[in-house]
Amino acid sequence: MNLESVLFTQGFGSRRQCRALIADGRVTIDGAVLADPDTDVPTEALNFTVDGATWPYCEHAYLLLNKPAGYECSREPQHHLSVFSLLPPQFAARGVQCVGRLDQDTTGLLLLSDDGKFVHAFTSPKRKMPKVYIATTRHPLDDAQLSALREGVLLHGEPKPIAAVAAHARSEHALELTVLEGKYHQVKRMVAAAGNRVEALHRERIGSLSLPTTLAEGAWQWLGEADLGSLRSG
Repeated sequence: MNLESVLFTQGFGSRRQCRALIADGRVTIDGAVLADPDTDVPTEALNFTVDGATWPYCEHAYLLLNKPAGYECSREPQHHLSVFSLLPPQFAARGVQCVGRLDQDTTGLLLLSDDGKFVHAFTSPKRKMPKVYIATTRHPLDDAQLSALREGVLLHGEPKPIAAVAAHARSEHALELTVLEGKYHQVKRMVAAAGNRVEALHRERIGSLSLPTTLAEGAWQWLGEADLGSLRSG
């Protein structure tokens, strides 16, 4: 693939803008400035630098974001900032989208990708991917509430009760809840139906993939092959 196409596919602007970046000497590979946009570049294990920032060439982007509160999972947010404002603009240019959504006040693990098949697979209701949330509750948790969540609670507009895969108290006001579905405000509605109220909500894990403890709130990272394997294995 020529160097211009590499930059273009990775979201660095139009083809004309990519040619200008190269002509201005702002692109390097292995420390060498490449000034010819038609230079053939092998993409396997390729890392290139634009304006001093190093980027891996990736046919598709698979990202993990530690979402803070106060951000909407939308390119056209209504009342808060967009989660996409936390990412470099190159990702928006290449069509990265959220894999499912978190409410603006919910924090934690959010996946994003420009791979349409990946997004569809992990948002399909048929997949039944377990998701682990930590809910801070207004009132103390008790056995009756936990039992109700495990056995199933009836939510408004749903034809039958929905049960958590697992529900246990981490502390008096901290509930760990595992659900398979991704219904609107599901965790908040389930906790309310069990007789309590969610004051704060954090997503800790999707399938076997956990939010890294070292990833700061508002920060993002690439998903590696091991991470993708954890997701696909559930």
